[in-house]
Amino acid sequence: MRIGFLDKAHPLLTERLVRAGHECLQLDPANIPLDALVYKALNGLIVRSSLVGADVLEMCPQLQFVARVGSGLENIDTAYCRKNGIRVLNSPEGNRDGVGETCVMLLLALMKLLVPANAAVRAGAWPREAMRGTDLRGKTVGIIGFGNMGSAFAEKLRGFGVSVLGHDKYRSGFARAGIEECSLEKVMRESDVISLHLPLGQETRYYADHDFFLRPGKPIWFLNTSRGGVVHTASLLDAIDHGRVIAAGLDVLEFETPQLTGLDPNNDPVTQQRLLHHDRVLITPHIAGVTHEGKQKMAEVLAAKILHFFPNG
Repeated sequence: MRIGFLDKAHPLLTERLVRAGHECLQLDPANIPLDALVYKALNGLIVRSSLVGADVLEMCPQLQFVARVGSGLENIDTAYCRKNGIRVLNSPEGNRDGVGETCVMLLLALMKLLVPANAAVRAGAWPREAMRGTDLRGKTVGIIGFGNMGSAFAEKLRGFGVSVLGHDKYRSGFARAGIEECSLEKVMRESDVISLHLPLGQETRYYADHDFFLRPGKPIWFLNTSRGGVVHTASLLDAIDHGRVIAAGLDVLEFETPQLTGLDPNNDPVTQQRLLHHDRVLITPHIAGVTHEGKQKMAEVLAAKILHFFPNG
């Protein structure tokens, strides 16, 4: 098969595919027009953050699969792929540890006031009482979406002495020691911490909206490491300002560009500035799963999946 890479990936992925007899081509979308013959001869496409819409897919009449080095598929026109028999693959198993660990990091940083404490000392202050934190032990952590990322977070919480409530609309049977599978209502009612691990789609866009933040039974710490579009940012900030959310840790933002390269300055700049200057929101630039180990493991996982369906060149 002839497989085109629209983005760079760990070299292990190319090595595995070439060893199996496939031909791998590194493409440059900026310099190769979509109507170029190279696209017409492709049997597979591998992407990371490039957009793969119908315009790209239509130029690849021999395409048999699109594979994403990562978890989410919102940058791929999956409806077109389903309609035209193009297999879609991804590799969420590869960076689940990085995401799970980042969730723990964000949560502890929020509860222990790590960022303001660090800033205070660097500014010459020593505000011990003002920086009195909260212990994680004894708290109830609610995880909404119990796939690779949600379950990874639950695993990392072992040893912290917490209760974990898990809810997933499409999965069941994941209850085990320390993890209770339950309704969304119970998660919202009993959790001290709520963490979202949802794919972005029509059903989940603005999942956490104004009404969502009215439902918790007590003030919560809130985490989102899934996709920015599942949270309505203005509603989250209102909830913080009204005391329904204690603080929030966000690795993903509603205003990210589709290519995940930064923020779109034209996308609600007023709310963006409100978010960026809010002292009870901790923000990282979509790096929860961006680790050295995760990069290699995602390549290994994706190579194994591609070769499972297309073993020989």
